[in-house]
Amino acid sequence: MTQEYIDGLLALVIAQARAVKIPVSREICPHVRLNRRARTRFGCCVRRGGGYTIELSDQLARQGGEEGVLRVLAHEVLHTCCGCSNHGARWKGYAQRMNEAYGYRIRRTDGYEALGLEDDRPVRWWVVCARCGRRIPRMKRSPLVDHPERYRCPCGGGLRVERADSEQAKNGKM
Repeated sequence: MTQEYIDGLLALVIAQARAVKIPVSREICPHVRLNRRARTRFGCCVRRGGGYTIELSDQLARQGGEEGVLRVLAHEVLHTCCGCSNHGARWKGYAQRMNEAYGYRIRRTDGYEALGLEDDRPVRWWVVCARCGRRIPRMKRSPLVDHPERYRCPCGGGLRVERADSEQAKNGKM
């Protein structure tokens, strides 16, 4: 997607929000900033002075479909509303209004799969459920990796950590 096309999608989302009476800021920069370093954050709303700049992951812009880009832009535009700098009740209400009106499926967070992207980050650890065998990839050291005994799988099973071998870590797959 070109920069001009993405800027047009931002203008569309802003117009849609205003059409359903969501009070988005009048001070949103009309140009989306593409972030080439973002790996796990697909969008960001940055407040500078009295205005807002919407950032979008370059990977999402290059590899994602229009639906995913629109969803992330809508998510970030809602953060420009007064009282919506977090994902509190007001932000959730506006997200629900956009979802019902336009079918965006805006959520607090989205992952690679939900946005139609391939996750190419190297897997360093696998968190494995002793009950159901579910394998959860982890790329970075975290409390889950360091202390799996403190957590449970959604099925209720205990967790253990396996270190991915070097070939798996390079490929990011098992």
